[in-house]
Amino acid sequence: MTVQQRRERDRAQRHELIISTARELAEAEGWDAVTTRRLSERIEYSQPVLYSHFANKDAIVAAVAEQGFVELAAAMGAARRKQVERPALVRAVVDAYLDFAAANPALYDAMFTLDIGLRFAQPDSPPALLDGFRQLSVTFEAVVEDPAEIGTFTEVGWAALHGLATLTRAGRLSDGQHEARVDLLVTRLLS
Repeated sequence: MTVQQRRERDRAQRHELIISTARELAEAEGWDAVTTRRLSERIEYSQPVLYSHFANKDAIVAAVAEQGFVELAAAMGAARRKQVERPALVRAVVDAYLDFAAANPALYDAMFTLDIGLRFAQPDSPPALLDGFRQLSVTFEAVVEDPAEIGTFTEVGWAALHGLATLTRAGRLSDGQHEARVDLLVTRLLS
């Protein structure tokens, strides 16, 4: 391994360490606890080293969010590939989405709630965001008859999933009704 290759490897490892440490800190204490000072202390690198990788905290949170989209797309894709029948297919993807949101609250906030400059539904949107949307879109293609409606249908389905995820986590929906809500959503998406 050349010196240049070693430097590139070390830089990539530091980059990933910053992202994973920010994510761990956010999941434990919330995004307000994630500061460049705390990150630099935790990863044992100076703040200038941190800034050599990321322009600011928002850029770090955006990197965490993009990583989250990769994971969410993988979870939905895996759920989708296990099913062939329409009702089971839609239910599996809905469950994968909601399970991901419940298991990763701070990550989900980075992906969908925090204003960190990620652009959705644009040609220049990061590939991870586009793939996450594509996983939903491919799922809903099994439901929508008119191909011209698939984009809008996917946005509405996504909005419903996001609403369930965020309202459930905030404790704003009645207890004990999660399965009934998901069943109703799947039934409506299929009709």
